[in-house]
Amino acid sequence: MRRRMIRVRGQGYVSILLRVLHELKQGGTADVFFALDLNYDQGFFYFIEKGEDNMQNDGKIVIIGAGHVGSHCAMALAWRSVCSEVVLVDIDQKKAEAQAMDVADALSFPSVKTEVRAGTYEDCADAEIVVIAVGEPRQPGQTRLDLLENSARMLRGLIQELNLIEISGIVVTITNPADIAADYVRRGLQMDRFKAFGTGTLLDTARLIRIISEETGTERSMISAFSMGEHGDSSMIPFSHISIGGQSFEAYSDLDKEKILHQTRMSGMDIINGKNSTEFGIGQVVSQLCLCILQDKKMILPLSVYLEGEYGQREVHCGVPCIIGRNGIEKIIKLALADEEQLQLEASCEIIRKHIALAQEAAPL
Repeated sequence: MRRRMIRVRGQGYVSILLRVLHELKQGGTADVFFALDLNYDQGFFYFIEKGEDNMQNDGKIVIIGAGHVGSHCAMALAWRSVCSEVVLVDIDQKKAEAQAMDVADALSFPSVKTEVRAGTYEDCADAEIVVIAVGEPRQPGQTRLDLLENSARMLRGLIQELNLIEISGIVVTITNPADIAADYVRRGLQMDRFKAFGTGTLLDTARLIRIISEETGTERSMISAFSMGEHGDSSMIPFSHISIGGQSFEAYSDLDKEKILHQTRMSGMDIINGKNSTEFGIGQVVSQLCLCILQDKKMILPLSVYLEGEYGQREVHCGVPCIIGRNGIEKIIKLALADEEQLQLEASCEIIRKHIALAQEAAPL
């Protein structure tokens, strides 16, 4: 959101608006802004140009789990005005209240209208989106799969609480291990596969785009790429479907596929080794996903969805490109993978499938 100034004295309101529009056209930005706030101060009219993400959206989002990840999701949602109400729920009520207050304090300068508060499980009943962020953070040296048993037990207790409530909205799981947790929650809540899913490889994709941008010097907005499979060490990248500045991946002969795949897989652990947690990236990922849902954007994002034959896979959640809109996942995009890429995806799905079974053994539903 940008603040610009023009000097006007003794002009009518219509003339002011005309001059504002003229100023916008001179800057070449009139076509991308659709709302203005005019403020008068000592002979100057200040106007605020509002982009699409800065417009206040209706809707209530509940985040269950007020730790590092949950609180940063709340901050990203509130700061971008993705919804009108963000509710933090945690078994530690005081922590939820403190996190909500801390986020709310950040919304005064500049002023954001989103309400942020602590709540209870009952808030999930009328929420457009419920984000499940319970669980323990990874420690240095741990894989996401190492968190399976504790996460499954925590999720079983949560599911018992949520099954007492009729949830009409969309449920997004970000608890690790992401694909196994998404499957466990969907089964436990007995929800439609397009209404209950996980962020999956969406964060991996954000990291992949960053890495390609750094390696090539290309603006991130000019890169189209997906990470697929497990949100973990077996994730794969369909390099045959990457576009960098309108060119194929192969057009950049100095790029090393194995290096980029390794960097993408290890980015999370590199961050944990340096600061003991990841939080900012997942916060923005969740806010973008929720924005796409509430604004019915029909954007393509990779998410962990239950597969029923897509990519030759069944009875498994894994990250694949999906069209996202008001109804959640509206369609799974089936990319034509190269033979080697298909084998990599199948291997990743086998690892996920094995650990889905282990989750059921650890905490039977």
